[in-house]
Amino acid sequence: MPGSAFPTAQPAAPLDGLVVLDFSELLPGPFFTQNLADLGATVIRVERPPHGDNLRRMAPHLYAAVNRGKQSFLVDLREPGQRARVMDWVGRADVLVESYRPGVMAKYGLDPASLRERHPRLVYVSLSGYGHDGPDAALPGHDANYLAAAGVLALAGTPDGPPINGAGVPVADLAGATYATAALMTALYQRERTGRGQHLDVALTDGPLHWMNPRLAALRVEPGGGDTQAKRQRMGRAAYGVFACRDGYITIGALEDHFWRRLAASLDLGEYGGEAYARAPARQARAQAINARLAQACAAWDTDALMAHLTRADVPAMPVRDPATLHEVPHFVARGMYADTEAGPMCRFPVRIDGMPPTPTTAAALRTEGEPEFPAQRPRA
Repeated sequence: MPGSAFPTAQPAAPLDGLVVLDFSELLPGPFFTQNLADLGATVIRVERPPHGDNLRRMAPHLYAAVNRGKQSFLVDLREPGQRARVMDWVGRADVLVESYRPGVMAKYGLDPASLRERHPRLVYVSLSGYGHDGPDAALPGHDANYLAAAGVLALAGTPDGPPINGAGVPVADLAGATYATAALMTALYQRERTGRGQHLDVALTDGPLHWMNPRLAALRVEPGGGDTQAKRQRMGRAAYGVFACRDGYITIGALEDHFWRRLAASLDLGEYGGEAYARAPARQARAQAINARLAQACAAWDTDALMAHLTRADVPAMPVRDPATLHEVPHFVARGMYADTEAGPMCRFPVRIDGMPPTPTTAAALRTEGEPEFPAQRPRA
């Protein structure tokens, strides 16, 4: 059709031809490169002897979940011959990913400064807890440490209680992996115009630190009270939160006045359902009492019945789902969100992109001999 804005031919995978050399371990780096593999990149894992990535033994199911469709090689970088073998792979890669503490890769001549002159197009991605500069750079850490450093844990838990590391997923690890994905795409776009790669210093602390901006903005409007005030602003909102039903839990988010009116018309909220609480500031002043009354109302319902009731009233609500059954949820099934893998049903890359290949289903066996399978062509500036 003349003037059509879209091609009709099936495009190649979004990252077809992109070669990623992955030295990372545990969760953040492999989750990052799993995103790249899901989008069609060739990911070659370089793992340490004698057993490879520690995750293989610590949590084999987790290793399988975030290393699908990759090639894996056991390489001792302390051995000159094996190190030379890897140096040849670097010359054929577009992206190098590592997650060691600052300084480790320099021992083997695999740091950005050592590689920049020989491989100017290489995009080098470092994931570490606190980044490659600053007084905390050399500190060890895990997800809870990074969330504490970013101030996130100060906002977690009940308003008057202690900080709680209870998000249910490793927030800093996954935020860092997601920011790494976005930063890499930006760097590759820049490379198409400049012909040069760069070093991306991704600190796992910095992702949740960036996410703190909206909370900090709210605190500046109503300063004072420290952590308790911040938690009250976040958690003490009327008709917003998790409420127990007879057989489970449901979330309700009737923040706006129009949603509140629908909620008040749907459930018996006593005095709080009247005109005196039609505006958000009045509700916020009595948030604790309103939520207690709402909890009383929810406790009289079964979860599915209350969800259906609130859906008919057009009130924001959703049951708290069992993670083990997410792949069976009709909405996610309709959107094709899950693929069967050796680690069980796994969610695909969450945004559809033209040419995106089917989700790789297996994690490759660890190889000690042979060469990686490189794509025939790689992107060029």
